[in-house]
Order: sequence, then C-alpha cells, then structure tokens
Amino acid sequence: MTDTADMAEIPQRCGLVAIVGRPNVGKSTLLNALVGQKISITSKKAQTTRHRITGIRTEGVAQFVFVDTPGFQTQHAAALNRTLNRTVLSSLADVDLVLFLVEAGRFGLDDAKVLALLPADKPVILVANKLDAVHRRTDILPWLKGMQDRHAFAEYVPMSANKAADVTRLLGIVQPYLPEQPWLYEEDALTDRSDRFLASEIIREKLFRLTGDELPYSCTVVIEKFEEEGALRRIAASIVVERDAHKGMVIGEGGERLKRIGSEARQELEHLLQGKVFLEIWVKVRSGWADDEAHLRSYGYE
Repeated sequence: MTDTADMAEIPQRCGLVAIVGRPNVGKSTLLNALVGQKISITSKKAQTTRHRITGIRTEGVAQFVFVDTPGFQTQHAAALNRTLNRTVLSSLADVDLVLFLVEAGRFGLDDAKVLALLPADKPVILVANKLDAVHRRTDILPWLKGMQDRHAFAEYVPMSANKAADVTRLLGIVQPYLPEQPWLYEEDALTDRSDRFLASEIIREKLFRLTGDELPYSCTVVIEKFEEEGALRRIAASIVVERDAHKGMVIGEGGERLKRIGSEARQELEHLLQGKVFLEIWVKVRSGWADDEAHLRSYGYE
C-alpha cells in the first residue's frame, strides 16, 4: 500500500494569458466563455473593450489568468486610441502566453498589424474563432497552412467560443504553457476588477447595444456614487458624450431610451451582485474628452 505522505504533490500552475486581436473579433466573448461567467462586455460596435480586464479560471492544479485587451486601433489617432494601444502593448509585456484571435478562414490588414506587434519571446497560440460560421470546413486546412507561413505559432486551435467543448479543449491546450508556481488569486476568484468598475462597463454595454450605429464610440460612463447598504447598492452614473446631439440620442424620445438603458443595466447588475440595485443615470456633454489626456485619466483610462 502506498503511503500518501510519500507521494509527491502535483505542483500548482499559474500564468498570465493575453487575448489579443483586431477590434470586434470576439475577444470579450472568448474571455467570458473561458472564465465561465460574463465579466467583459460585448457589442457589435468596435472599441467596446477599453481597459485591461482580467478573468480568472481555476481548474484542478491550474489557475488561468486571462487578460482581455482592447482591439489594437489602426484607424484613428485620437488620444483615446493611443491610450488603448498603450494598454495592449503593456499587457503583452507581462504575460506568459498570447492567444492571437482571428476569424477562422479570414486574415486581413488589421489582423496583420496586430500580429506584427506580438513579442518574439512569448509563445503564441493561433485561435481561429467563429468556426461555426465557415460553410466549407475543407477551406480551413489550406488557410491554416498559409497562417503557418506568417508566424511560428506554438499551436493552431480552430474553435467556436460559444461551444463549451471547444472552450474546454482550449483550456487543456493552454495549461502546459502555464509556469509551475503558486496561484495569484483565491480559488473562487473570477476577476480582479471591482464591482464599481463592472457597473460602469455594464451600463456602457447597454448604451452601445441600444444606440446601435447612431452614437459615435467616443462616449463613456463614469460612476459618481457606489454605496453598499447590506445587500443593497445605490449607484449613480453619468454617461459622458461629446455633443448635445449625442445627448439627445442617448436620452431618446420622451426619455425612453435612457430609461431602457437604466432598466436593463439595473437588472443585470442585480443578477451579478446578488442584491437590490437603485440606479440613477444622467447624461453629460464634455466636448473633446476623447482627445484630452487629462479627461481620459480622470475617467479611469490608463
């Protein structure tokens, strides 16, 4: 009979894994799937993710610390875009592994610009997402061969982020790349972001989803008050836009759109925070905020 005291303990693994790619390629959706809970907002509007968001998944001896980065900005030169790009590059400096996310069967100029930024000293896994949207799977093999010529990827993973089996398979592929070291977070941790930060992100998601293409992406959400009274949260937030016309778009006819933004955000926050939420939202006009470094810092952009 083997004495369990003599058995060598399996060492813990823990590592930082960056998720990078062009805007709107599905990085936040993949992060939420990998963590198993929504912690990063999603929308069809580009530049939805603006901050480095950490998602944590602990399975067995391994703790995966995923870093969702903004999509690298190649179209605009405003201060906001420069700030987002700095966030991407600083995230890459710290990680153990990079997941380079592209759409399966597609590789455009914006993808190539992101690929050119990836550090040469880090292993990179090519994640070919949205495989379910590819009509002829036989087209994927020649495409993958072409991707081999672009970069010395450590692994090639065609998948769909909305399929649980594919997500589990990706976790298994990533695990051996995590260094053998103690975990950075508690076993049940999901993110290093505060409830206050998550509240601002959820409101911004509802804003983007309910305004569609009407509203330019240069709007943000600032939490003015976040108070906890037992299981009750009192939250006051401001939606900051650049022009009076944008304010009208957010408020909507008779205030209906702003009411709906508030209602949907409150319902999701109550589910996330497991308690009652009182939410007040105002709309403020701050001309030129997205190209003002001081304004960006005051609104929490690094």
